[in-house]
Amino acid sequence: MVILSLIVESLAALWANRLRSFLIVVGMVMGVASVITIVSTVEGMQSNIEEVFDSMGPQSFMVSRIGFSMSMAEYLERLRRKKLTRGLIPIIEEGCPDCAAVGAEGYWSVHVKYGAKRVPWVSVEGQTPNMLEITSRDVAMGRFLSDEDDARRRKSAFIGYRIYERLFAEIGETDAVGKRIKLDSEEFTVVGVAKEMGGMFGEDMDEFVVIPLSTLEKLYPRPGNPVNLVISAVSLERRERAIDQVRSTVRAARGLGYEEIDDFEIFTPETILSFINDFTRAFRVIMVSLPLVSIIVGGIVIMNIMMISVTERTREIGIRKSLGARRRHIMVQFLYESVILSLIGGALGIWLGIILGRLILTSWMDIHFSPTTLAIILGFGISTGVGLFFGIYPAMKAARMDPIKALSFE
Repeated sequence: MVILSLIVESLAALWANRLRSFLIVVGMVMGVASVITIVSTVEGMQSNIEEVFDSMGPQSFMVSRIGFSMSMAEYLERLRRKKLTRGLIPIIEEGCPDCAAVGAEGYWSVHVKYGAKRVPWVSVEGQTPNMLEITSRDVAMGRFLSDEDDARRRKSAFIGYRIYERLFAEIGETDAVGKRIKLDSEEFTVVGVAKEMGGMFGEDMDEFVVIPLSTLEKLYPRPGNPVNLVISAVSLERRERAIDQVRSTVRAARGLGYEEIDDFEIFTPETILSFINDFTRAFRVIMVSLPLVSIIVGGIVIMNIMMISVTERTREIGIRKSLGARRRHIMVQFLYESVILSLIGGALGIWLGIILGRLILTSWMDIHFSPTTLAIILGFGISTGVGLFFGIYPAMKAARMDPIKALSFE
């Protein structure tokens, strides 16, 4: 009953000073909304990255000539390395008993057209047919590339879901299988459509075309036709053994001596994720720290306005003390007012933050968004903590007032 009475009195006092209360709530709303938006955005990006690299398959790993370079000098140095080629596939298959499948992929970029529809600068991936089982890429329509497609260098195309939407669904065609599209001037037959994957960092992961690697090497030749090798181990437990076997096999095939370092890079989905996390760690810290500035400003606003409130209600405090109110009663009264305002601001801030988060992630960055438990707990926790911390000094000042001086205050 005492708590309920304090809440009712606090709400009545806040309603009597509506403009002042509104200003405090606005300050808290902006601070908490920024916390919710930024924390949810950072977590959404992290979750999206993990989902994308999980699609590579937990048992899989990649062999690349360049890998991840932290500087231009390092990149240029690795660019001078001997290229990896498709010819290494049978060598690795023979030298790696713990490898379940060995595939390869190359890359190009073209304009894709179907009738009057056109999608510029689409990533074209030349892949071996077994890449479907290695990467766990799902098929929504039709099929993936076959061994015969690759052996005969057929102009077959497996397209990403966004390509399907932009070329076919937008003009009312529901089935893309069997349709003929153009990659620049070359005509290809669509054999399948991939399931939707989403986006990452604003880049659409569904905007691609996969063609047979042999066809890519024929139509878009590059010196040496370099590829990345993608390998699947027989099990996750034996993946490290498979990596060691592949490293030994590739080193031997490239004629590297015992004392020479690898002139290629091997990395797993966890390696890629760790690299991205290390690369973006400072960015994430800065992003999460930015809302603290607005939170502190909101807290200072609360303290200043509550100080004004204490000054304006000096006679009221004097009357309460003369009627028997103790210091703790006055202090609790003002703390309740401060915390109630903070909680209202926190609730509204969480609501606004969810709206902004959906706008930023879903509309701008094409990342699936759902408000995280951490973000909501942070929102309510920070709003309550700020209300208590910045409300203590005004409450203590009110509690320490001399009743006689308070009653004589004009």
